[in-house]
Amino acid sequence: MTLSQVVKNCGTVQRVSLFPHGPAAFPDMATCTRTVWKVVAGCQRQLLRAGGPAYTGASQAAPRNLPVRTLAAVKALRKDKKENTEKEVKKEKRVIDDKDRHKPYGRTAWTPVDDVYVLRYYPRTAYGAADAIDMLKNFQELDFTPHKQPVYIDLKLDMKLEKKKKVDSFVSTVHLPHPFNTERNKVLVFTEDADQAEAAKQNGAVFAGGAELIQPILNDEISADFYVAVPDILPKLVSLKNKLRKKFPKGKRGSVGIHVLKMLELFQTGHEVMVESDCYVRTQIAMLDMPKEQIFANLQTILLDVCSHRPANMGPFIERAIIASHTSEALWFKSEDVLPKAAEQKDE
Repeated sequence: MTLSQVVKNCGTVQRVSLFPHGPAAFPDMATCTRTVWKVVAGCQRQLLRAGGPAYTGASQAAPRNLPVRTLAAVKALRKDKKENTEKEVKKEKRVIDDKDRHKPYGRTAWTPVDDVYVLRYYPRTAYGAADAIDMLKNFQELDFTPHKQPVYIDLKLDMKLEKKKKVDSFVSTVHLPHPFNTERNKVLVFTEDADQAEAAKQNGAVFAGGAELIQPILNDEISADFYVAVPDILPKLVSLKNKLRKKFPKGKRGSVGIHVLKMLELFQTGHEVMVESDCYVRTQIAMLDMPKEQIFANLQTILLDVCSHRPANMGPFIERAIIASHTSEALWFKSEDVLPKAAEQKDE
């Protein structure tokens, strides 16, 4: 029996003859409606068992074939091409030459006119080296700070060479004309010659010997400020490289050679100059209570040694030079005034 037949026959209760209950089974229209919905539910269950589409309430035709949208994949750029593009976008830094300008670029004037002014509006003043030393001494008197305090310099070096090469970071030991350290440095000498070891001990070496000193050094039983060696014993000292690091004897530092007594004297009274952070030299040069001439002589010796590590035809090696005492402000000074002009002409 179909749904249409049921609805058609439910118009009058007396005409329903398909049910065994007779006319009394449908007293009103509400009973007929409930019977219709029971039939609809039974039809829905039969359709679900058969695997057909399910319908709730009124019959609605749902599309079976849904449209499928296909998207094209984005082609990834190669890493090298992307890096090349970024390199092309980067512009070279513009270098402004202020030599022929009436005022520096981005500044108010070359020198301030008033006694009180804002520092960032004027270029930093660079003093002569002798004048800077005098100013440090005046600062000490005005500030009532200790008369005996160290004097430091801070140099920024131009490490560039031709064809994108750079000057290697260096460590050197120089003999200052006026040493400021009262105590001598501790020096250890590596040599297998008994006569050389005995002579080194007599001239002030804290330790002198051969391979028997390796294990005590590794065990931190003995130590020194500097380590020098003769060339023949170097292969036996390989195990000390990680332990000594920058103090390990090397020919470039002058700590390897056949003249043991000469090296011993140099490192006992010498002053170490080392490049830090790729291009900076920060070291003490004197004590503030020393005479001005002695401080200037020590400063000149260190600058000459630093400039010897780069060819003179490459231009100025020192880009920026600062001098200061332990309690004073930092003063920019002109490093070219310290270097002797005779030495500059000879290098050229």
